Amino acid sequence: MNVLVTGSSRGLGKSIILEYAKNGYDVIINYNNSEKEALELKDYVESNYKVKALVVKCDISKESEIDSIINKIYKEFGHLDILVNNASIALDQDFELKTKEDFMKTLEVNLVGTYLLSKKIGLKMKEAKNGNIINISSTNGLDTTYPESIDYDASKAGIISLNHNLANYFAPYVRVNTICPGWVNTDMNKDLDKEFIDEETSKILLNRFAEPEEIANLVYFLGSDKASYINDSIIRIDGGVRR
Repeated sequence: MNVLVTGSSRGLGKSIILEYAKNGYDVIINYNNSEKEALELKDYVESNYKVKALVVKCDISKESEIDSIINKIYKEFGHLDILVNNASIALDQDFELKTKEDFMKTLEVNLVGTYLLSKKIGLKMKEAKNGNIINISSTNGLDTTYPESIDYDASKAGIISLNHNLANYFAPYVRVNTICPGWVNTDMNKDLDKEFIDEETSKILLNRFAEPEEIANLVYFLGSDKASYINDSIIRIDGGVRR
């Protein structure tokens, strides 16, 4: 069994790779800028879990690069069992200062990249009559909104809509599910203002941000046979929020 996790050289993607590797999956680690971290992760999982790891560089907003890594993956492994669409960017900016270029760049990576990978790999999975696609959206795509993140919020809402169409098109051979994490202790959030972190934490019933490993556990479960009847589902994982 093997799994491709986009944006997996660090942060949540890295935790997802580690979870699958420790359970015996061969892993495909994708990076765009963090080559050193990706190669270190490859060495770590191959040494500690005795699995095969392939590192692929790809800017998922570029279709030609997506085609290139898909060819490389299928040449190396012959098939792909699980695709985890994790790669994401956030270009937070005061609402008044956010540009069309910011908005489009966020959509190109977070939403269009997810669509292209899911379409191209999903068609191969459907032909093979086996596969699993797991998308990482956010509670920002459900009901947690910030004007500074309007492009990010829109992209994550788009993934939820995309999920339903993909699940319908690839049925019955490919399961497609989306998870919507709340706040997670990742690099993306490490520079947030302490006062803002305290304010957001106070809204969470568990009174803390999630650890990346807790999100990775859910992703692994959805990719396993234990979740064999979970399909076209949108799953919130945010520790519970006061409303």
